[in-house]
Amino acid sequence: MEYIKLGRSGLSVSRLCLGTMNMGTPDWKPWIFDEARSEPIVRHALDQGVNFIDLADFYSTGVGEEVVGRILKRLTRRHELVLTTKVGYAMGQDVNNAGHSRKHIMDAIDGSLSRLGTDYVDIYMLHYFDTTTPVEETMDALNDIVRSGKARYIGVSTMTTWQLAKIMQVCERHGWARPINMQLQLNCAYREEEREMIPYCQDQGLGVSVFSPLARGLLTGDFNSTRNQTDFFTQQMYGDEASLEIARSVHRVARARGVSAAQIAQAWVLRHTGVACMLVGADTTAQFDSALAALSTDLSDDELYELERNYTPCDLINDYTAGKRIPRVARPARVDYDNLHLEVV
Repeated sequence: MEYIKLGRSGLSVSRLCLGTMNMGTPDWKPWIFDEARSEPIVRHALDQGVNFIDLADFYSTGVGEEVVGRILKRLTRRHELVLTTKVGYAMGQDVNNAGHSRKHIMDAIDGSLSRLGTDYVDIYMLHYFDTTTPVEETMDALNDIVRSGKARYIGVSTMTTWQLAKIMQVCERHGWARPINMQLQLNCAYREEEREMIPYCQDQGLGVSVFSPLARGLLTGDFNSTRNQTDFFTQQMYGDEASLEIARSVHRVARARGVSAAQIAQAWVLRHTGVACMLVGADTTAQFDSALAALSTDLSDDELYELERNYTPCDLINDYTAGKRIPRVARPARVDYDNLHLEVV
């Protein structure tokens, strides 16, 4: 396993971060694993050197934190882990049980700590940018949580660059704890964060951790998986022809290499100069191992061209642009991977 300092902080994290959205209860979504099915995956990730675990109170509406918390307590010691959880999405029907108000943030951190069975989280993250709450109120509350010891650091996720800049300005102005981590979506089929967000994070000293490196499973080449058939967000985000062509390019390069499409797609993310860590949401230990192999997978110039040639700009993927993707047109191929002659050794 490789380790890296997250942003300009002194916090050392594994370059592979175990994503846990698929752990909790299938009552929430049909592709979620229960505790018994989740434990072997968590155990394998820990055995391979992962110390970075990503959660959110929203996952399985709290059950995800309970399940993963119990598993981690059985398998390892708390001080050896870097736990991050997120706040923002609705946890119930009450009008104050969502968003980034002081009331909800203060209630939510206590709820997460109770479900996880720990006194603190290492990084407490905003799940998105709440446009209905003053930034000052949100960041003041997060600063108080850090000062109280309930979180060691704070982080952010899924927002525009100007929104992050607003957060950073407010923290600078008041001397509050600044985010050390930006969790964003990046993969061969979605690269809009390369334009402004990643360079801004590099400039401001935030570590970038990437989720959905496989485009919610699209880049594995398994278009008929349970998640692809039941998760309507996949269709909204990656239902255009350009995304499908990118998936086919990933498959071509993987076939020529004799490795899985997932390994190639993950290698593309991990080689990105602006990326500190990559989240791995594995359904099997073998899927986790493909990410581990991707850490040492180099890509040639021709392979990179094939992976990137279909990409054209699109709308940002966030809470405000769902269903508004721009139709995209691919560039022609430079290497005919479909008819590439492979020598048999």
